[in-house]
Amino acid sequence: MAQPRSRVGVGVIVTRANGDILLGYRIKAGETPTWCLPGGHVEPGETFEAAALRELHEETGIITRQPVEIFAFLQQLDSDRTAITGAALISLGNETAKPRVTEPEVFSQWRWFHRDELPQALFPASEAMLKVWAKAPCPEGWWGYILCGSD
Repeated sequence: MAQPRSRVGVGVIVTRANGDILLGYRIKAGETPTWCLPGGHVEPGETFEAAALRELHEETGIITRQPVEIFAFLQQLDSDRTAITGAALISLGNETAKPRVTEPEVFSQWRWFHRDELPQALFPASEAMLKVWAKAPCPEGWWGYILCGSD
């Protein structure tokens, strides 16, 4: 079966009141281990917001009613297929969220990191998303489209 030539995904920057960011150590077979934001494919008929909440729950066990903000779209330009990722932000505030490994074939652990002390070896889409969020240039091979707020 031929591999799809197009992919639409969502990545989720999850923060706590103290500004920490949630990252998982991705150990998926056939890939170099990296630190990664929660996220995945957007299903047909699903909004980016719904996909963000679903992926967060599927990958970490976290269920929240906090609003989801889609703040940018990222395009991977150095790929043999079209890859578009919606960048989502969920602030848990003071919610006590304890992530757990629910997909041990993909992640070995989840950890909170201070925004200024992120680990090296980030998953490429996660790195691009975190750069756009920080208003820094995208990594080579990526392009970011920042959305205007509705305020």
